[in-house]
Amino acid sequence: MSISEQIFWLILISLAVASVSWTLTQEEIFREAREFFADRSKSARTILEQKFYYMLTCEYCLSHWVTIFFLLLTGFWLLIDDFRGYLIAFFVTPWVANQFMSLYRRLRVGIKHENALAENEIEGGEDS
Repeated sequence: MSISEQIFWLILISLAVASVSWTLTQEEIFREAREFFADRSKSARTILEQKFYYMLTCEYCLSHWVTIFFLLLTGFWLLIDDFRGYLIAFFVTPWVANQFMSLYRRLRVGIKHENALAENEIEGGEDS
């Protein structure tokens, strides 16, 4: 693959990793499971069990496991066509995915802020 193809696939796979990681760790549909995992991460007997359950609630941590899934699914590698390329892809893909999740979080906060300002303005206008 050329460098431009690798960058294209890196962005595409990172978006998929970000989407899965964000959905599992942030969205309402998985709230009950997330709360269960958070409780288990605090009450588990062994540190290994605590870390396992914590990993399922942290989008950064989970993104590495989701990356492994997508790397195995696609065979994607970066720069070098052997295990070193897979290792590079393993570290770069979740980093890019987490940049996308950070941008998405900021966008959502901005939208909520704008909505709150608009709602406040509407309520203030009704009092006049």
